[in-house]
Amino acid sequence: MKSRFVDATGRANPPTEDSPHGPTPVTRYDVLIVGGGHGGAQAAIALRQHGFTGTIAIISSEDDLPYERPPLSKDYLARKRDFARILIRPISFWTERHVDMLLGTRVVTVDPNRHRLVTHRGEKFGYDRLIWAAGGTPRRLSCDGYELTGIHTVRSRTDVDRIKVELETTERVAVIGGGYIGLEAAAVLTGLGQRVTVLEAQDRVLARVAAEPLSRFYEAEHRAHGVDIRLSIQVQCIEGVGGRMNAVRLTNGNSIPCDLAIVGIGIVPAVDPLLRAGADGDNGVLVDEHCRTTLPDIFAVGDCAAHRNDFADGVTVRLESVQNAVDQAIVAAKAIVGGAGGYRSVPSFWSDQYDLKLRTVGLSLGYDATVIRGDPETRSFSVIYLRRGRVIALDSVNSVKDFAQGRALVAARLIADPATLADSTTPLKQLLPAHMPTPI
Repeated sequence: MKSRFVDATGRANPPTEDSPHGPTPVTRYDVLIVGGGHGGAQAAIALRQHGFTGTIAIISSEDDLPYERPPLSKDYLARKRDFARILIRPISFWTERHVDMLLGTRVVTVDPNRHRLVTHRGEKFGYDRLIWAAGGTPRRLSCDGYELTGIHTVRSRTDVDRIKVELETTERVAVIGGGYIGLEAAAVLTGLGQRVTVLEAQDRVLARVAAEPLSRFYEAEHRAHGVDIRLSIQVQCIEGVGGRMNAVRLTNGNSIPCDLAIVGIGIVPAVDPLLRAGADGDNGVLVDEHCRTTLPDIFAVGDCAAHRNDFADGVTVRLESVQNAVDQAIVAAKAIVGGAGGYRSVPSFWSDQYDLKLRTVGLSLGYDATVIRGDPETRSFSVIYLRRGRVIALDSVNSVKDFAQGRALVAARLIADPATLADSTTPLKQLLPAHMPTPI
């Protein structure tokens, strides 16, 4: 099997077959992976680790090798890590394992009957199995002025490189959206000397993912660092002069002067080609426990894959996390090589802001009670989420032990006494039944 590397111009000699439908050759692989993020990279890695010897290619819309996404809003934006240090693997790793990279390539149509897809350049690729790991695209503001220069998202290396260039001549930044991406960016930009205003439509930051105590804690922390946080705010339009933005106009009539804006209001899952091809799904493409879509021989993993999750009380969800992308990629790879086992992972997430390390395990959807463990004033505490008396999730701030030991409680869906959970002198592992293994 010859190693091939395909660059953004498509210069290479991958295996081809004559097309019975015209002169355009069809390049065929045993496994095609669409998406060059964590899920796509891990799928290729896992296939080789589990003994798959067929041909593999990763198709990515970006011009770069697969790289880590979390540092984009943290160390990479802060210039603490250069791009080479956030690569998931160097080029030598991929060539040694005979994984082709088709970079700068966007898939526009999928034909599940012929097991083929077509790119934006009209190239045709055939596959025996297809793994869709395309992630999503940043959700856009639906207001006038969004086309002005100076408005950015944080989804790719290119996005952040543009921001870093503009930061050299800016002093005031508006961050639209008080989720993790927005708050992480606000923390970094404040550290770089920018005057930052966070605009959040809800009545608290992190409203979609965390309980009010955690929201209020992070609001206080950001304000203590000089961030202007404005809640229950709606953006009316972006104002500008000469094609460049210079303010965000709010529906209450106020105007926020700024030289640059970062929009972090979620993503739209990149699944249109699969949905047009007939796959089940809406907000993402639906997959089963083995990450199979309803289309033959097509799998989906990561941010774009909607699945029934036991830790969400059986609700169908999409999980936007590195851990989920990696775990689902391994499940899909095992299914392709004939291995057993479905997706059963306990969800986990993380966020670094200033010197605060937030680690989350489980899903707090539908919680009906919370327990504060420790004292937020010490900047080391946890918020434990309960549903019908069972521990379903845990947010730990600067508390590694709570996070590590809390994972077992969530996995066991343990019924626990709130008073005992709140007692930070009692290790969480002591709440586990004697027959259960204690976490490391």
